[in-house]
Amino acid sequence: MEWIQVYDPAGNAILSTVLAALPIVVLLGLLAIFKIAAQWAALAGLVTAFIVSVLFYGMPFNSAVAAVGFGAAYALLPIGWIILAAVFLYEITLETRQFEVVKNSIASLTSDRRIQALLICFSFGAFLEGAAGFGTPVAICAALLTGLGFPSLHAAGLCLIANTAPVAFGAIGIPILTLSTITQQEPFILGQMAGRQLPFVSLIIPVWLVMTMSGWKGLKGVWPVVLVSGSSFAIVQFFWSNFVGPELVDIAGGLISLVVTAAFAALWKPADNWDFSQEQLQPNPTLKYRFSFDQLIRAWMPWVFMCLFVLTWGLPQSKAFLSGSIENFKTYQSTAKPGLSSQILAPSIQVPSLHNLIYRDYPVVSTKVDVNQVKNLVYKSKYAESAVYTLNWLSATGTSIFIAALVTAVYLRVQLSTLLKIAGRTFKRMRWPLFTIACMLALGYLTHYSGTDATLGLTFTKTGVLYPFFSAILGWLGVALTGSDTSSNVLFGSLQKITAQQLGFNSILIITANSTGGVMGKMIDVQSIVVSTAATNQSGQERAILQFVFWHSVALVCIMGAIVMLQAYVFPWIIPATQ
Repeated sequence: MEWIQVYDPAGNAILSTVLAALPIVVLLGLLAIFKIAAQWAALAGLVTAFIVSVLFYGMPFNSAVAAVGFGAAYALLPIGWIILAAVFLYEITLETRQFEVVKNSIASLTSDRRIQALLICFSFGAFLEGAAGFGTPVAICAALLTGLGFPSLHAAGLCLIANTAPVAFGAIGIPILTLSTITQQEPFILGQMAGRQLPFVSLIIPVWLVMTMSGWKGLKGVWPVVLVSGSSFAIVQFFWSNFVGPELVDIAGGLISLVVTAAFAALWKPADNWDFSQEQLQPNPTLKYRFSFDQLIRAWMPWVFMCLFVLTWGLPQSKAFLSGSIENFKTYQSTAKPGLSSQILAPSIQVPSLHNLIYRDYPVVSTKVDVNQVKNLVYKSKYAESAVYTLNWLSATGTSIFIAALVTAVYLRVQLSTLLKIAGRTFKRMRWPLFTIACMLALGYLTHYSGTDATLGLTFTKTGVLYPFFSAILGWLGVALTGSDTSSNVLFGSLQKITAQQLGFNSILIITANSTGGVMGKMIDVQSIVVSTAATNQSGQERAILQFVFWHSVALVCIMGAIVMLQAYVFPWIIPATQ
């Protein structure tokens, strides 16, 4: 049954907006005010969204059920699979006591917590975001910080704050490439625009991290390292995005920032060695700094394996080969005509009751849907919402991390019985986080296919001359709803373009703001928060982490909104010219 979305079901813009926002209000209210566990708050938000979508928006019941299933499936693969594999690898290093050597070797470079956070959260996290994305930086870096003795709340919160500036170029540039597809704009141009907005934030984030930990006084004691860390990444981010392309921005920037910051920290020491109070610190054994070269190599190899496999899996050539045919590999096109190998390695399933049956309407899309044409196959292929789930079990980033974990087990000579115990322990620890993520993605997909997300987005389009500021806020809302900058670009990219044209703003600026503003919502979406609680073994503390990061998220998106406003009215020359 075809269905055309309705964006004002109540016949009143304010009342319709309230209805659309109700699932989010229920979710955040239960989580932050009533202290309900994240899994039950997410489930309640999903149930509310289902009721609103079917009873008030008129979405067909079967389509709503299909959207929920589609979102839950995507939550488990690829996102849940990444987190499960990352925690599994971490647990192997704990079981074999190699993580003790890793954290001690980092502490031997610098025992100053501020510099440790910069190296792990910001620089290494940016590299992981570029190579994998989808929660990988938070899962890995939060576990590393906890192992180093950071308070669990700070380990989770700091990693969430740091996982912002790199996100628009994450996972080999997927958010920008997706935004390009949605808006029919050149990806290189959008990458250039993002590279003229985000470097300002990349300079700010290291400052923000250190001040969050130690205040203004702590920042003054370590400002040279902060400057080196932020500027090295920001410079690479600008030049790579403007002169090379959007795909490898974070990988290049993260690696260079990591090397430069580590080298500087080895040569320059702060006058005061800052640490958390003893009451805040996690129990941590006495640090031993002296290790043989062989010991260091052995301890770091699991993480080297992970980086190598993740980076290899992230290359377009590898993705095409691991998910398609030989022809796909030769042309590097994963969208080539599927052959037998692609049906086995990455079978695609058209979601029943959903695929090509839902239509977005004007003004979310540029043309009002003609109800007399919805049965037309050509019309359907052009305007209907696709719903195809690809089970890319081999090319998924989580698979690369899982293989790295297995290689690690062989390298460290872990017995099979021990490995199975670790796997069982990991799954038991992750069962509720995975359930929560499934509920959250189901909620995000339901809001997309029901059109409630568009109702919220259209509210922002009525801000007139202030729209450049609110274009960033709209992207922020999209990521907070879906947990993904890529998904936010899918939700609101077309709407941003249409609104920019209607209000007379430069489309490139406004479209890009959806992604660059959206990254600031990454730290408050429930999916990311659950990933951080799982990585730091804080299940049930989602409310505390949300409270820790919420106002940081609001402040940073306002800064990005101000940057977009300045570029719209004061510095329009900074916007790249289209050919």
